[in-house]
Amino acid sequence: MSSAAELQELATTVRAVLTKHGDRDVLRRAIDSELGYDAQLWSLLCEQVGVAALAIPEEYGGIGAGLVEALLVVEELGRTLHTPPMLGSAVLGAQAVLLSGNTEACERLLPEVAEGTRTLAVCWADARGWDSPGVRAEDGTLTGTAHYVLDGANADTLIVVTAEGLYEIDAAAPEVARTVSPTMDPSRRLSEITFTAAPARALGDDAAAVARLREIAWAAIAAEQVGAADHCLWMTVEYSKSRVQFGRPIGSFQALKHRMADMYVLVESARSAAYAAIAGLAAGDPDPLDLAAARIHCSQAFSAIVGETVQLHGGIAITWEHDAHLFFKRAHGDAQLFGTPPRPLARPA
Repeated sequence: MSSAAELQELATTVRAVLTKHGDRDVLRRAIDSELGYDAQLWSLLCEQVGVAALAIPEEYGGIGAGLVEALLVVEELGRTLHTPPMLGSAVLGAQAVLLSGNTEACERLLPEVAEGTRTLAVCWADARGWDSPGVRAEDGTLTGTAHYVLDGANADTLIVVTAEGLYEIDAAAPEVARTVSPTMDPSRRLSEITFTAAPARALGDDAAAVARLREIAWAAIAAEQVGAADHCLWMTVEYSKSRVQFGRPIGSFQALKHRMADMYVLVESARSAAYAAIAGLAAGDPDPLDLAAARIHCSQAFSAIVGETVQLHGGIAITWEHDAHLFFKRAHGDAQLFGTPPRPLARPA
């Protein structure tokens, strides 16, 4: 794992690229585009920073840094709401292939994923969520529908989670039908992918691999939520300095100072929870309680913070032109993505 200084340098570099090439106008155009994300921005991040290669080992064409570095990029993307194939492909897709233990598939797929030229999509959930796969395998073919697939509409290769194990299939296969799903959050595009007796290549049947993939997904979403929540906090602080009411900036009113202080506490506690879960994953010995706590607390914190953001911005926050409503919608979407752990979280005595 990189040192604290190296991680800070990575975050600063990614933020600089996003600030220069991924402003709100770029985001709005990406939302309305066919891809759903800005392809030029993704290319810059891959070519100049190597973000897609961070969590891929060197023997498969990656940088070999690790999950901590990759999820730091996910956190920075959360600040901007950009959704290139980082989370769905470079993190979850790549990790699914690695967890399968299939060396041939790793050698064949991951070098192009590391370059950002191949996009993977993990097909997993049924209509009710991620507790049971939407696709079943029988005699080397796949049948069923995977719901809520990240990057599914534009992926080159599909990694399919079934009760029988992980499978790989070309997204352009004639037995595969892809449909973009309507969602509350316009900044994140999800798809339904239907398989009709589609011939597929088995990658592995380790049940533990799917469990670990869910843990990675929860940690990744927590990182994204921390980045988005932090941006909402400082966006609100800056607005409170410029918005004048009763002849003075609204940020000078003590009641609003208290509310923004509470937002700060929520952001920092969410950051601590997310980083603890990510560190455990990176070390190879994650604490299930840390992961569950991060999943629940980061979701609650982000929802609470974005609610305060809308309130403290007043009427402007509910206009299409302002970004507050986009963060509000992302908060609700992230709270459901990849499911939630059972409650309560009390550790056994």
